[in-house]
Amino acid sequence: MKLLRVLQEREFEPVGSSHPLRVDVRVITATNRNLLEAVQAGRFRSDLFYRLNVFPIELPPLRERRSDIPQLVAFCVSQFSKRLRKKIDGVSRESMENLVNYAWPGNIRELQNVIERAVIVSADPTIRLDRDLMPVIAAAKSIEAPEDRQADLKPSKPLLTLDEADRNHILAALQHAGGVVDGPKGAAKILSIHPNTLRHRMDKLGIKGARHRQP
Repeated sequence: MKLLRVLQEREFEPVGSSHPLRVDVRVITATNRNLLEAVQAGRFRSDLFYRLNVFPIELPPLRERRSDIPQLVAFCVSQFSKRLRKKIDGVSRESMENLVNYAWPGNIRELQNVIERAVIVSADPTIRLDRDLMPVIAAAKSIEAPEDRQADLKPSKPLLTLDEADRNHILAALQHAGGVVDGPKGAAKILSIHPNTLRHRMDKLGIKGARHRQP
């Protein structure tokens, strides 16, 4: 495995060459899986694991560091509003409370998706999230004890499947783009994906009736 050689010997042979080249690089990897369990179960190479596991840093899930959520929300709002060229000043207090109290099973990636959808459909400078934008909203406004946390995180309705969430996200982008897939103001541009990738996802999810290009 060439990666093992780079990690161990700090050298590799370019394609078409028989002479190794020395490299001085730092490899940073990330995963949401328990690799030690994967190694013990035979699903991950032990030699690669021990070469990567030099200085591990464990990052708690988002639900265990709720104080970070307002800053992450502000960052996401800033990034997506710039990309979409929309004036968004922030999130309403009630919406922020809902965001902080939500369990975030999908961690930061789920938070990014929720904020991006909210920015796409928002017609006001202040984002106000409703239940169509968040698959689950915590019922209570404060979390003081473990037993209270379990009650707060109990879903008010079943979680959406990934395909359902993806379909809602694409439909929101298409609505914002006036049904146009590609072009400078098309849904593919809004979602930062290739138009052909978007069309493939639309076909898979049964989304019809979109136009291909800006007139």
